[in-house]
Amino acid sequence: MIVRPKKDLIEVFGYAPDDLSPQCRSLWRLSACPFINKQCTKTNHDSSVIYGTCSVTSAFGDCVICPNRLYERDYAVLRSIGKEVFDSSLDFYMYEQFIPLRENMKSCIVALGQNSGREVKIGTNLSMDWVLAKIENGQLIEYVGVEVQSIDITGNYRDAWHSYKNLTDQTQLIPSSGHGMNWANVHKRLIPKIIRKGLIYSRSNLVKSGLYFVVPDIVYLKFEGIIGSDIPLLAEGGKDVLTIHTYELSPEVKYGVQRTLILKRNLRFSLEEFSQRFISGPNLPSGLQLDAAVKRVLGVT
Repeated sequence: MIVRPKKDLIEVFGYAPDDLSPQCRSLWRLSACPFINKQCTKTNHDSSVIYGTCSVTSAFGDCVICPNRLYERDYAVLRSIGKEVFDSSLDFYMYEQFIPLRENMKSCIVALGQNSGREVKIGTNLSMDWVLAKIENGQLIEYVGVEVQSIDITGNYRDAWHSYKNLTDQTQLIPSSGHGMNWANVHKRLIPKIIRKGLIYSRSNLVKSGLYFVVPDIVYLKFEGIIGSDIPLLAEGGKDVLTIHTYELSPEVKYGVQRTLILKRNLRFSLEEFSQRFISGPNLPSGLQLDAAVKRVLGVT
């Protein structure tokens, strides 16, 4: 029996890393992502090795580290948002599906993003992950923005990955993974990006439901460590409203089967409130703490 370490890889190419079933190992050979049906984009620094790592262990549980992992079941997370924002009876199309039907389509939802047409870009360096557009009789009626994030890692899991890649029935021990979680990115990059994009969507004449944010629940817990967990919730959407959908992985499954995503939380609150909490939230260090830190570095009192 294989002994797996406490610090470990959880999913590689969509399956448990010690899964030797044909459907799993065929994806290893093809370096293919089963969630976007394309080659995996998780590579090493010089792109010579495609790692295919979807999720890893963390101190808070199994955590998704690749946003493409969140697109299981043919982008179900986007489809659920489309139903929540627009008429649930409308057909949902990826860009390539929509184009040949465009001339005869009366009403539908079209997803625009990196894997569907292309990302919507504005300015010199700002890209919107996804735009879900409601089309009626060839006209853009309304749209909603969707940002999808996981979490970056630090360190590397090279030894653990190669052990799983070369796994046999005789393998007894897998080395511990060397990964860490880049939680600092939550306040350095993720929250500022959500605020910035949310403000842009709130200024559109065609946006009525603001910005949706899809994120692993473990990562959103880090958001709450900065902005607090007591933000007043709203019952209805609006152009200046931020809606959060958090997901977690289902319990472990048998070999040859993929774990699924479970919607953990559906939160909705004012983008202004969210922004203010980031600037002056309940966990912002005090001036006295800053004074003490400076004195510690200087070695003075």
